[in-house]
Amino acid sequence: MNSVFGNLGPVGLALVLTVLLVFGIPGGGQLKPLGWWPTLLLSMLAGSAYKAAGGIFKLVPDLVGSLISTVNSVLPGATMPAIALALAIFILFKKLSTKQVGLLGIAFWYVAAGAGGTWSYLSDAIANLGTNLS
Repeated sequence: MNSVFGNLGPVGLALVLTVLLVFGIPGGGQLKPLGWWPTLLLSMLAGSAYKAAGGIFKLVPDLVGSLISTVNSVLPGATMPAIALALAIFILFKKLSTKQVGLLGIAFWYVAAGAGGTWSYLSDAIANLGTNLS
C-alpha cells in the first residue's frame, strides 16, 4: 500500500497520536486547539494504539492495569465492562479540561478494550493493521 508517509505501523501511530495530543490540546500554533470531542476521540484511538504497540507504550497500559487492580481490591467483583462504563459516565458528565479528557480517554479506551466484546474491536483492528502493513 502506497501512502505519503509509507508504513506507519502501530508504534508510529501511537507516537503520532501522542504528539498530536501533546501539542494539539494547548494549541498556539497555526491551528486552533483541539476541542473536547476531537480530544476524546483521538485519545481513545491513542489508547488503542498503545495497547497494540507495546514496547515503551506499554507503560500506559501497565499504569492503568495497576489502577484497575486497586479498584478491584476496594470493590471486589468490579468487572472491566463495569469500570469502563463508570469511567465513560465520569468523562461525559464531569466538567473536564481537554487535558483531563485526553488522559482519561486514553485510560478509558485501554479499560474498554480489555473489557472484551465490541469494546475491543478497534484495538484489535489497529494491532492487525500494524501486523499486516509491517
